[in-house]
Amino acid sequence: MPQPIQWYPGHIAKAERQLKEQLNRVDVVLEVLDARIPYASHHPQFDEWVQDKPRVIVVNRRDMIPSETLTQWRDWYQSQKLQPVFTDAQKGKGVKGVIKAAQIAGKAMNDRRISRGMKPRPVRAVVMGLPNVGKSALINRLVGKKVVASARKAGITKQLRWVRISDQIEMLDAPGVIPWKLDNQENAIKLAICEDIGAASYDNELVAQALVKLLVDLNLNQVLGDRYELETGEMSGEDYIIALGEHRFQNDKERAAVALLNDFRKGNLGLLPLELPT
Repeated sequence: MPQPIQWYPGHIAKAERQLKEQLNRVDVVLEVLDARIPYASHHPQFDEWVQDKPRVIVVNRRDMIPSETLTQWRDWYQSQKLQPVFTDAQKGKGVKGVIKAAQIAGKAMNDRRISRGMKPRPVRAVVMGLPNVGKSALINRLVGKKVVASARKAGITKQLRWVRISDQIEMLDAPGVIPWKLDNQENAIKLAICEDIGAASYDNELVAQALVKLLVDLNLNQVLGDRYELETGEMSGEDYIIALGEHRFQNDKERAAVALLNDFRKGNLGLLPLELPT
């Protein structure tokens, strides 16, 4: 039985505590999800923390899924009475929609202030999400310059920081928060595949095997044949990684697994969603 994937760096417990304290001060919550895995990248306690605060669903990495999948997700969220904003934070696509949505969601706060004879103030928004879903890249795009550290790996942001986006919006950049225990191991594997969790928490070979199985289950496995000139046929994920190691990497299964994961993460296999709305 493989060791379950668990990852909870020391800074996250502190960040989670501080985030809960700051939630009392914010007017609107922006939840950033990974477009490849919107279900798996949703924190199971998010609704409990946010309660009835206005929220904006930001589905990032829209450039990594096909347009028809994006439309399916938009329709699904709208059926849930939610208006998602789809972004590519690295290239700045869709970020104006985030500002507009945050302003609309925060308008009720200023309406209340004005009705009490108080002056309007900037909307306070918090950017929440799991590690490495693109929160910091999104804030840098919103500000128009690099104000927070951003990189393609989990755990870069380690403390909370307020950033002024404009005269109308202040935004709190929070470290990625992840459940202290990953009870749903199917989701944990998807997070590992998408690099939304620390690399020390998983075995590359097992995660690459799981990616092969997912692609087969979603009828997307032809991308593997196209990329590596090696069809999956009736092979299991484990058999495919062994065969790929023999075919391309001098019998090195680990190199084959890492190459496959990196190709998926960089988009070299094409636009591949790992989840579809149900």
